[in-house]
Amino acid sequence: MNTQHAWRYILVGAAISILPILIVFRLISVQTNPKEVSNFNDQSKLYEGEYHTFYPARGQIYDRWGNLLAGNKTVYQIGIELKEVNNPQTIALTLNVVLGLDYSKVLAAASMPPSNDAVFAVVADFVTPDKVEQLNQLAQQIIDTYKGSHDKNAPSLSGLKTVPHLMRSYPEKDVASNLLGFVSRDNKGYFGVEEKYNELLAGKPKTVWMPLDPNRVSELPNIPDGASLVLTLDRAIQAEMEKILDKAIQNSGSQSGTIVVMDPKTGEILALATTPRIDLNDFSSYFDTFNSNTPFDRGVSQAYEPGSVYKVLTMATALDTGAVKPQTTFLDKGVFEIGGTLIYNWNGGAWGPQDMTGCLEHSLNVCLAWIATQTGAKNFYPYMQTFGIGHLTGVDLAGEVPGRLKIPGDADWYDADLGTNAFGQGVSATPLQMAAGISAIANNGKMMAPHIVRSMINKGYQYDMDQRVIAMPIKPETAHTLTEMLANSLEKESSDALVPGYRVAGKTGTAEIPTPMGYTSNLTNASFVGWGPVDDPRFLVYIWLEKPTSSIWGSEVASPVFSQVVQRLVVLMNIPPDDIRHQLRGQ
Repeated sequence: MNTQHAWRYILVGAAISILPILIVFRLISVQTNPKEVSNFNDQSKLYEGEYHTFYPARGQIYDRWGNLLAGNKTVYQIGIELKEVNNPQTIALTLNVVLGLDYSKVLAAASMPPSNDAVFAVVADFVTPDKVEQLNQLAQQIIDTYKGSHDKNAPSLSGLKTVPHLMRSYPEKDVASNLLGFVSRDNKGYFGVEEKYNELLAGKPKTVWMPLDPNRVSELPNIPDGASLVLTLDRAIQAEMEKILDKAIQNSGSQSGTIVVMDPKTGEILALATTPRIDLNDFSSYFDTFNSNTPFDRGVSQAYEPGSVYKVLTMATALDTGAVKPQTTFLDKGVFEIGGTLIYNWNGGAWGPQDMTGCLEHSLNVCLAWIATQTGAKNFYPYMQTFGIGHLTGVDLAGEVPGRLKIPGDADWYDADLGTNAFGQGVSATPLQMAAGISAIANNGKMMAPHIVRSMINKGYQYDMDQRVIAMPIKPETAHTLTEMLANSLEKESSDALVPGYRVAGKTGTAEIPTPMGYTSNLTNASFVGWGPVDDPRFLVYIWLEKPTSSIWGSEVASPVFSQVVQRLVVLMNIPPDDIRHQLRGQ
């Protein structure tokens, strides 16, 4: 032995001698240390099974009376257990005939040899129960026909598996579709309630380790369903509003329309009908129906210049600040100058002496611009903000936009804006914003938070949603005074909005549509807002018809729709005529 390298051999020999001792020591330490034992067991399990994620059933959605609006139905995933396949050709041909699948693709999947990486091939999903029944019948026929056959090439559907799971279902199809939204195949909610409450409805999935040995599989984990929701929506009212809206759009030649029905005392949305709508069971049609310029729900997602319905808020502000009284007179000369801009009435005429009710009755732009100057910008704009203009209402629907209210100090605000804003020009709001703000006038000056969910059912318990006062923009006496003025104005002009047997208050609106070159278009937006019965308001209705062609005037296009809406509402809401209600109350 070379003495020069002897010490190296001695060192290697010592290491080899010590190594078994270290291994034994490590084994003892692992076996006696609970933490090490647990880690070892966890790692070993990875080779004995696999992790599976279990998804709970999505919560259901009901209207206020328990009518199902969104539920779940059973559909099937179609797959192939590769190790059980006897005849790939039979499987491919059967799925081609029954499900319309590509023969060559299914054949390739069914012909794959099983391996650690490929044991199961999914070839279709979301297959309906009737198609699965056809497959089961064919499988049974093949078994009955070739029972006892020793032909290795005999037809066989062995290996074909159907795995049930749930899919969102909408029994009312397109009714309230814009409010509900839809759920994609990856169980994600889009638009409306489905998106706003997606996490609650979807519930919490649970991932657990499952052994590959079926004899070791324990019971599946108990996963609570997602929360269910009860909406403020009345299914019958919603369906009726959609019918009335569709007819109104057809008769007026409008491009689109929206009808909002609220309970002004609670903020509950009883109906919100808009266009276009889709059958939520076929949500793929969304891409054919909606584009970047067409919001899913115009009621909350499209702001527009409302026009003369806005005069209700201007008058409320002026009365509440004491700038005018109902009997205040104004000499209408047909033109009013403010900030270097001349303002004219809708017909270009002069209406002479008018009290404030007359200004509303004849919808005089000149008078309302003057009223705004009497109120002053320092009062006008804070009141508008308190009414919610330019701000989100906070409604529990996805996709709400805030609109725009320019205020003094903004770079694009000018003195003339005070005059034009007074009659709803140069300011934008959604139909729901307008309805929510004006509801304060119908509700003794209190503005309630608009909402669509009435209660939530989770793990066997029901939780009712609170009704919240979000603002008190005007005093109760102001609300009563203005309501009476608006009711009188409708009666004096014999408006088409009047409803036999019921006293209602309301205001029309006709708004020019701005273009990049100014107000140069001949098209308009026609609107109407109204509520009743005047002495005990049960409903507030806001109507918007976009770009009508039969007439440009809200009084001719939107007012009759309000009357139709209320005539159906009083029946569906069981509201007796005024004289009967007064008799029942002993008046």
